[in-house]
Amino acid sequence: MPDITKGKRRRRYTRAAVVKALAESRDECTTSVGLYRTTEPELDMTLMLWFPPQPPSLELWLNVKALDLFTDEARCQAFVEMVRAWAIRYPVLSYASAHSMADDELSGDPFYGREERVAQENGFDQIYAVYWLNLFGPKLVETVGRERMRSTPAHRVEELPDGSILLVTWPTAADFASEAARVAQARAWVHLRPDLDFDTVMATLRERSTTLAPVEPRFAPDVAALLSRLPEYVSIGQRQRRIAELNAYVPPEPEEWLPLSAALPSDVADPKAALEQYAYFAERLVALLHTPVPSVLKGSPESLTDIDFHFWRQTFPDTFERHNIDAVAVPAIGAYLGEVLVKHLGGQWLPRKQWMEAQVRVGDRVWLPFARAHRYMRSTQSLLDHSLTQLYRVAERHSRY
Repeated sequence: MPDITKGKRRRRYTRAAVVKALAESRDECTTSVGLYRTTEPELDMTLMLWFPPQPPSLELWLNVKALDLFTDEARCQAFVEMVRAWAIRYPVLSYASAHSMADDELSGDPFYGREERVAQENGFDQIYAVYWLNLFGPKLVETVGRERMRSTPAHRVEELPDGSILLVTWPTAADFASEAARVAQARAWVHLRPDLDFDTVMATLRERSTTLAPVEPRFAPDVAALLSRLPEYVSIGQRQRRIAELNAYVPPEPEEWLPLSAALPSDVADPKAALEQYAYFAERLVALLHTPVPSVLKGSPESLTDIDFHFWRQTFPDTFERHNIDAVAVPAIGAYLGEVLVKHLGGQWLPRKQWMEAQVRVGDRVWLPFARAHRYMRSTQSLLDHSLTQLYRVAERHSRY
């Protein structure tokens, strides 16, 4: 069940809230409502109604996470029965399906790519794909051939009262990528599309299964907390491939440090004023980020990872004017990083007239937080290659020596 309803406003889910959302979202031909869950299992669902002069219809899009919910055959059967009841009450005009979103995306079929446009233009004049659950409308059934449809090798084939056909390839949805489920999918597909070759279809399906095979994250330890957030920001069908890429990624070792013996001595006349300036710079970062990155208010090591991720997600260095980045962002970031080194690693500022040369002493090294911030802000890739997270973790490790 959803707990959030969204039209033009978000509301707690009630039937009355759904009615309000539909009313406030209505335009000349359509209205829609979004339904969501804020706790697991996740639900992202949209209902859209079409009105005259368009052909009156109901469109439904439903995404449930995680797919592991559908390892249980009884639950899958209950889902199929629900879809069957919908299809009897609201007959399918052309086609409907239920399947893994990641695999659906890789297929390039309905909801995602070229095949959808072709299908819409031609009114689903042939079978463009076969999924775990399929509903073929009466027109499509007649085009393919009713007896051919009814004789499809599949887990379940049922003709509904309006002449549409419900087809389920395999008992459970979650193991769609297993070899046995892929064979069942391919057999059904080539039966409905005699022009296709079974071996070719199987090769395609196996390739998709390989792409979707779970990859265990083994990220570089110093940046694991940052890298673990990145796969979510590629398409769902490419996430396992992205994890594999990030497993192989090792950022360069930080160069923004000197041995204590080579530290530059402080050359400012008023060290207290210099430290107040650094604190002021750091507060500017807090003022900038406290809403999108609330952890900056704590000045914690974890906040550095939140900052890294925020700037990466915004593509900040590649989006904003270079002058403003160098004049405002770099000193604010460098000062904040330095303050975290002081607060959590017992560091000591060694202020300099040129703030880019300012250092923080931690153990037997001095770190150059402003120099790190300057390199960090060169590009979006630099946010990963020269992250604040990594420098802090390396400094933390050396502080123990």
